[in-house]
Amino acid sequence: MADTALTARQRSPLAHAADRLAAATRTSGGAVRLAELPFLTQVNVRLDAKSPAADAVGLALGLQLPLEPNTVVRAGDLTAVWLGPDEWLLVAPPGTQRELEGRIRAAAGDEPVSVTDVSAQRTTLLVAGPRARDLLSHGCALDLHPRAFGPGRCAQTTLARTQVVLVARDEFRAGFWVLVRSSFAGYLTDWLLDAAVEYG
Repeated sequence: MADTALTARQRSPLAHAADRLAAATRTSGGAVRLAELPFLTQVNVRLDAKSPAADAVGLALGLQLPLEPNTVVRAGDLTAVWLGPDEWLLVAPPGTQRELEGRIRAAAGDEPVSVTDVSAQRTTLLVAGPRARDLLSHGCALDLHPRAFGPGRCAQTTLARTQVVLVARDEFRAGFWVLVRSSFAGYLTDWLLDAAVEYG
């Protein structure tokens, strides 16, 4: 169950930019949609991918942790993002971190596992719409063509010289998640807003 009382007291790193993000979405005529997805639960998990704990954690979460580099697995509201051979980032609805941590620790039992709530470390920007790939390509060196970086792909990369975790979701409705450290969120938002001007 989400801790809605805690979320109500928090202030997102981009609360001040909500109106500007909405205005950019309006002026682009739907070509680009920009929004913050604040307070998403983000839990970092490290364990041996070949251990019994990996299978047990997957069963407890209702999804198998992705083993292929730079891939994402989704089940309902839970997304598992591959960060390394023994590291994943679980992204879930706001306020679910304690419940998620508990499920992982219980499933792992006595097996070695590291579970760290990193929700306050980053915020998430949504970049969607038919020109989302073009917008991101202005500041990202990755090949973002759908054949190379389609839905279900992820990468730790830089966008406008800012370290981010980029997650490709479905093409137009969900677009891309850009997970950025809270301290760089304002700068990256300003960059995205400036780069989106050409679509307005």
